[in-house]
Amino acid sequence: MFCDGCGVVVQPGQAFCSKCGKQILGNISVMQARPGRVQGHGRLLGILWIAFSAFNTIGAVFMYVAAHTILPRMNQFGAPESPLGFVIPLVGVLAILLFAKAAVGFIAGWGLLQHEKWGRVVTLIMAFISLFTNIPFGTALGVYSMWVLLPADSEREYDALSEARAA
Repeated sequence: MFCDGCGVVVQPGQAFCSKCGKQILGNISVMQARPGRVQGHGRLLGILWIAFSAFNTIGAVFMYVAAHTILPRMNQFGAPESPLGFVIPLVGVLAILLFAKAAVGFIAGWGLLQHEKWGRVVTLIMAFISLFTNIPFGTALGVYSMWVLLPADSEREYDALSEARAA
């Protein structure tokens, strides 16, 4: 609690301000500290990364199946003859890369939920990658991740949570 006259800290049970002498009226209540960004948003952020990675996994599976079943048989469905020789391996490689991105996203989400020391760094790397690769949802998740984890106060808070978990 603070004195409303001069702003100095007032102890519970104190009747007069020690600096300005103003009488303290009413009960003095002690406020609890507000949770920081990481403590308030860390769990939600971990869950969002796991959910986002699940959607990326579904997309990767769909792309891989399409590259190996639908695209090679396009002319059987009445499509004109076209040179798909480079498209099929390209879609397959893109599916594998998307699956790898989803796997790292799962790891980042799990690391945040468990307050692993490396979880913050992996999540920030994935946030930067997602800014440009999955518009608009990846961009939103990337911005949210950076808002929660990037400030120096968040780094200190995350390190404290990580050390408390390890102890």
